Amino acid sequence: MTKVVAKRTVDPGDITADPRRLRGRGAVSNAAGRYERFLRVVVDDGWEHPTTPAGNDPADDDALPPVKTEITVDATRTIITRNKSPDISFDRSINPYRGCEHGCIYCFARPTHAYLGMSPGADFESRLFVKPNAAELLAKELSAPGYTPRTIAIGTNTDPYQPIERQMKIMRSVLEVLRDFRHPVGIVTKSALVTRDIDILAEMAAMGLARVALSVTTLDRKLARQMEPRASTPPKRLEAIRALSQAGIPTSVMFAPIIPALNDGEMESVLAAAKDAGARSAGYVLLRLPLEIKDLFREWLETNRPDAAKHVISLIRQMRGGKDYDAEWTQRQRGTGPYALMLAHRFRMATRRYGLHQHTELRTDLFQRPPKAGDQLRLF
Repeated sequence: MTKVVAKRTVDPGDITADPRRLRGRGAVSNAAGRYERFLRVVVDDGWEHPTTPAGNDPADDDALPPVKTEITVDATRTIITRNKSPDISFDRSINPYRGCEHGCIYCFARPTHAYLGMSPGADFESRLFVKPNAAELLAKELSAPGYTPRTIAIGTNTDPYQPIERQMKIMRSVLEVLRDFRHPVGIVTKSALVTRDIDILAEMAAMGLARVALSVTTLDRKLARQMEPRASTPPKRLEAIRALSQAGIPTSVMFAPIIPALNDGEMESVLAAAKDAGARSAGYVLLRLPLEIKDLFREWLETNRPDAAKHVISLIRQMRGGKDYDAEWTQRQRGTGPYALMLAHRFRMATRRYGLHQHTELRTDLFQRPPKAGDQLRLF
């Protein structure tokens, strides 16, 4: 049963009431976001234990319907998001979706669902918002007088190639607009679905307008399944790197996030595998645990890696000044202290060894606004 602490109407569709429904998802709970006026706590009152043979009692695990993905149209009026963060390489980005079905437990975008009155837990990966008019909005914004082109980053918040993209094809429509405007784009994804758009990406890459990074967190399929339950498997991501590279698209690998005592021992093997697949460059980011993520991640650890949980958290705090997270610019990406310095040194040595330092600069000088119906033809 669920105990509601504080006065508020309980949503009858809430999925916190039974964590068993979350099989196949990343989060193991659906705790309320930080803006909510209540806290729901799952407690065992003794009534839900099966008393008859498995399969005959409605309380049996197999009888519980899994949480289904819900899709809602997002009523956004703009599509380009801008930032002034001094420790990231882009000042604008596009997110075709809010929420992400990949369900990566460590995803730093999870807290954004709290703004929508939803949980950064299971809601984030099952209650998704789509922007079907993204391409139309993008064309409008790129056509605005005075627009100055700079690389647009896609996939830095939620994954543009998450499973629903197969049907929605929003990302493909966005790429078509960027191609028509000759606008540079950098993509980060965990999905092999990116290879579907090789035709557009190869055309743009030939003009110096596109690059793609595949995030490969581990080569261990079991660990990947637990951490990133609905993302492409590690071998599929490496295959995607190979396919993109062979098509002439500058491709890199992101070993992100690095989680101490969980996947950090795989750094060199992941980078080597990516290099063999055709990656030209590499990057990494230390695990970030802002806001609700710190509790979601700790809960996941205690459920899936109980033997390592305390050690992982201890190492994280050693790199975060004794806290779960430090949001200081530059430090939030890399951490501080001896362990963080060791990781940085290993990464530098590995990228040097494998030649993963061929960063690709994209062009902005080709930007053009394609003619619209009724426009006067150019004379020159």
